[in-house]
Amino acid sequence: MKIIWHPKCLEYGAPGHPESPERLVRAYAFLSDPALGYEFVQAEPASEEDLLRVHSPRHLEDVRNLRFYDPDSPRYPNIFEYARLSAGAAIQAMRLHGFSLMRPPGHHAARERVAGFCYFNNIAIAVRASGKKTLIVDIDGHHGDGTQAIFFGDPQVIYISLHSFPNYPGTGLRSEQNCYNYPLPFHCGDKVYLQTLDDALASLDLGGVEQLAISAGFDTYYKDPLASLGLTTEGYYEIGRRLRKLGLPAFGVLEGGYNVEDLGKNIHALLSGLGS
Repeated sequence: MKIIWHPKCLEYGAPGHPESPERLVRAYAFLSDPALGYEFVQAEPASEEDLLRVHSPRHLEDVRNLRFYDPDSPRYPNIFEYARLSAGAAIQAMRLHGFSLMRPPGHHAARERVAGFCYFNNIAIAVRASGKKTLIVDIDGHHGDGTQAIFFGDPQVIYISLHSFPNYPGTGLRSEQNCYNYPLPFHCGDKVYLQTLDDALASLDLGGVEQLAISAGFDTYYKDPLASLGLTTEGYYEIGRRLRKLGLPAFGVLEGGYNVEDLGKNIHALLSGLGS
């Protein structure tokens, strides 16, 4: 499998912030082991045309000129370019059926909103660039409120989220239209999580769906400080294996995951399940 990556994503950060460059330093070190067999592809930035399929011109200018306020999303110098590179990596992952190992994440960003460490909605930008009917499965520990808002009522997208509740951002308590939400209690563990995923996937009508997009957050891990659902590394392998059974061309985009020691191992487990 191809992994989309660029070391520029390590150039920014804030002391004590959980969405840190160290996350990807450690993950890249693990995944770049030649024995794992991944091919690394250099990320390229999204065009403004790509960004405008999802975000408004005003949002682009606000991010470019640091005219936004979100307590969780610092106004880093040049964040427009870092976020544009992360969005472009998501598009490449879609085209190559690969995985984007980039930051910042994206699933909390809405059409005109920076939120929750997210500036542009990477997976939404990739899905819109594809022009294909898509199943998005969001396995991050937080509800992807931005992704839901962008695609709400869109017949070209089915959105599923399994997430901890009550937790940030406080949404995703119920299913509505094309958005299917499965709030779960903290530390519920692999068994409950995987049964919920099985039930969610079995309930879907996938007629006409052409691809699978995975918002791959790993803050559900049992050691994660922010949103743990008690999942193990084996649990991520099983998630991948179940998604593989859908028989759809797939790609993944990194979202959360703040246990830096095991993030690379957990990404590898998910990708191994997808490839099994």
